[in-house]
Amino acid sequence: MKLSYIKCHGSGNEFVMVDAVGVELQGVDLASLSRFVCSRDLGTGADGLLLLCERNGLYGMRMFNPDGSEAEMCGNGIRCVARLADERGYCTGVFDMWSGANIYRISREEDIYPSLPTYGVTLGVRLKGESFGFMSGEEFVAEVIPALHKELQWTAIDVGNPHIVAEVEVIDYDLLESLGRRVTELHEEFPRGVNISLVVRTSKNRIFVATYERGAGITASCGTAMTSSATAMALRGRCDYGATIDVENRGGMVRCVCYKEGGLATRLIGNATYTAYGDIEVDGAALSMVERGEYGDEVALYEEFVGRLKA
Repeated sequence: MKLSYIKCHGSGNEFVMVDAVGVELQGVDLASLSRFVCSRDLGTGADGLLLLCERNGLYGMRMFNPDGSEAEMCGNGIRCVARLADERGYCTGVFDMWSGANIYRISREEDIYPSLPTYGVTLGVRLKGESFGFMSGEEFVAEVIPALHKELQWTAIDVGNPHIVAEVEVIDYDLLESLGRRVTELHEEFPRGVNISLVVRTSKNRIFVATYERGAGITASCGTAMTSSATAMALRGRCDYGATIDVENRGGMVRCVCYKEGGLATRLIGNATYTAYGDIEVDGAALSMVERGEYGDEVALYEEFVGRLKA
């Protein structure tokens, strides 16, 4: 079996994306496929595998982490999948897409940088759930989780997958790595694992976020983590509801708008950039990957955008 793929990224969060609409994948071990295409050791490398799928007449996304586990949602990934669905005529204008058990409203947005394809997704926000075994009340905002860290104050956010967010003065990546590894030992507090973000408020309605992703480790960017971080800062009064919050990370920047009328929700807006394309050959358990070409103009444009951010 030959699967055509597009390498893409949202805010530097890199994926291998496959249009699986009408493709029979029952005989394909998707966990093994994800581990293969994400492996940096094999010279390929990505933060996840994205599948554009159709289910009961509605298009959506399946996302697999580098360790082969399937994620409920990926905010950067769904923008890339939305672009592919839009360009191939599956969806147009403002449309709904599924991921996991949830439905998300998607639309093409004003470019975050001239000629940089940009999409937005609205994520509903929950402040409690079965993923947070450490909670006893209706919400957990700026509180300590002693089993994880004695001092950091966390806010628990569920935007389709679970996150905890702590504001710090300076990002310590060694600390973030250790927190991510510690979580895997705390089964009572985090029965389904969790995504961990440290956030710095750099100015009014502008923050910088670093994330340890469940199943992936520290990545350049995580869309649902940036959404959760913006929401956590709004809950704490550190950023404003209804305002555009610029959320920077090592991979670039997105914009978030947090709403509380009619229930908490946050709009995530950012790039959906193609970088390369090729084929994956699947022959039973044997896998191979051939890159056919690059989207050089898009890569250069995004690098220009990031350069302007750092200037």
